[in-house]
Amino acid sequence: MALRIATFDNRSGGNTLYKALTHPCAAAPGRALADLLGRAGPVAIYDPVGCAQSFAEFFGFDGVEIAGIYVQDIAKIGARILGHAAAPATEIASSSARAVFVAAFDAERPIEHIRPYLPQGAELFSLDRIKIPENRLTNRRHYLDPLNFVTNFALLRDADGLHTRLSGVNYWPGYGAGAVTCWMTLFSGAGEVIAEWCEEFGAAARSIVLDSREIRARFGLGEFAGQLFLHIVGAAGHDVVKYALDVFGNGESADGDPWLSSTHDANAWPADRYAGLPAPAAGERVLLWVQNSHGMAIPPGAIGLAAMGDDRVTALPGSIAPFATRIVDVAEVLPGLAWPAQLEVHARKHVVRPRYEVVAAGRRHIAHVNVEREDLGPDPLLPGFAGLIGKGYLLPAPILPRRDWRTELLPTPMAYRQSELPIAALVYDPDGTEIARVPLGCLPRAHRTALDLDAVAGIEALRAGYGHVELVYDFAAGEAADGWLHALFRYRHRHSAHAAETSFGTHIFNTALVYRNEPQSYAGRPPGLSTRLFLRLGESGYDTMCQLIYPASRPWHRASTTEILLYDGDGNEIARTALSIPCSGSRLWHYRSGFEAASRARAGPGAYAIIRDTTCRLFGYHGLVGRGGAFSLDHMFGF
Repeated sequence: MALRIATFDNRSGGNTLYKALTHPCAAAPGRALADLLGRAGPVAIYDPVGCAQSFAEFFGFDGVEIAGIYVQDIAKIGARILGHAAAPATEIASSSARAVFVAAFDAERPIEHIRPYLPQGAELFSLDRIKIPENRLTNRRHYLDPLNFVTNFALLRDADGLHTRLSGVNYWPGYGAGAVTCWMTLFSGAGEVIAEWCEEFGAAARSIVLDSREIRARFGLGEFAGQLFLHIVGAAGHDVVKYALDVFGNGESADGDPWLSSTHDANAWPADRYAGLPAPAAGERVLLWVQNSHGMAIPPGAIGLAAMGDDRVTALPGSIAPFATRIVDVAEVLPGLAWPAQLEVHARKHVVRPRYEVVAAGRRHIAHVNVEREDLGPDPLLPGFAGLIGKGYLLPAPILPRRDWRTELLPTPMAYRQSELPIAALVYDPDGTEIARVPLGCLPRAHRTALDLDAVAGIEALRAGYGHVELVYDFAAGEAADGWLHALFRYRHRHSAHAAETSFGTHIFNTALVYRNEPQSYAGRPPGLSTRLFLRLGESGYDTMCQLIYPASRPWHRASTTEILLYDGDGNEIARTALSIPCSGSRLWHYRSGFEAASRARAGPGAYAIIRDTTCRLFGYHGLVGRGGAFSLDHMFGF
């Protein structure tokens, strides 16, 4: 069974209680509290705000003699909680309890509310016993303030000839934050804490760079491949930690080419299922990184894999220790599946968005799976809205210069009830001219249809050799649209063995009309009609490429008014340049040619760029380019 916990809801957002109970600093105190309750004799559980079930999921009440469950809300009297019918709080004194557990944080007031009803001499316990240290809190007056749990995980490794580099920016001062700090906990593959430290980010929009080589040297570590837990203190505006993650080879492969790959943030919230995991193509291995996000072991069989569209789940054997990492060869779990087949990860809320690696020809590239939505079904209104929102939901992705790269796409179902996908692919040149429309039909959930852009009639008409593709719903083929269409985009270098892939989902872009919080806005109410994207700039020896796409569900401004602002590592602006992108067009931009050498030298190490446009919403992809065809690619993030 999946963990019975609330994590993230697309309407109400994240559940801070989940983060409070699963914070690494709460793991040992939580186990100690459960042990104390087990030794305290009969325990009455007062559950004023509905925390008891979630606490039990992570720390258990198996050893606790429960004298009764008591609630404050009259409407909840009689509800089943932990196997007991809830009684009114006014009846606690009539129980046989020798102890009372108040299942709430900031419990002083809830305790005062029930003090006249407490059994005489009863010992009191509350969730305040498992609070994390005060120096990690932004709002010490309200423990479950979302800004107290601005946290995320990152896959981090320095092993097997590879190192990782996490890049981000201290963007919270832009929302009014003062001094910002970050606490970090590094877990080994076995789930042991091997390093813990705090860094001052200050009150400026400085770059954030965490390099596994520097961390390994600072703490005298051996090789490691585990996860890094990040906790921001002092944040404002957003409770999200976003980053780009690059994977580099420490040297060169046998044929002289470096290894290079990238991905991005882990999404912070666990889900029941993930999809978009590709089956291996000929000569490939696909390795799934299963990283336990909690301070409790994942029991044997709790996580499994299934072929997309198949209800038969093959469970992973053995348990996974708290905060530990296991690497799973998907072909050993589900043999016989091959690209373009795809798999579902039945994670049952034990892990945040997992990573996977594709290993082939001595190379490897990293990517992530995506959350499947359980709250969505086909939206009967969407087909009738075509006249109002034009193309409506669309998913843009680059077609990299065809002389050097081959581009494929694989539509991926991303909702439990998405049984079919009526879609088409639209191909645009950089100036926004549609040069091809490829109907893919109404694909079944278990489809194995990948589109090779080389096979599209008219693809040779791409001026400049590159462009972009948009996946849209094709209501001539069917009407089962839910607004959550995703796809995996795979890029292969034609003259080497290097590859990269990225995945994302549909949004409504650049129209003044709003439907279901689209066009999405990072700050304020929708529609989101402006752009602020983070562009990390790579290590010395690599150029940074960025393809900016101007997608439009309906015709919008004829061209963008885009600026690319270069900052040094301390957040000081060094230079800026302008860029104009036609509506429904794109531009491929490189750091070395976009800014002159003197500006790049002034920016120095740790430099980053911000893509800014106040007239339209752009969608971007970024990557690094090295020698011998080495490259990486993933979509950008905004804030």
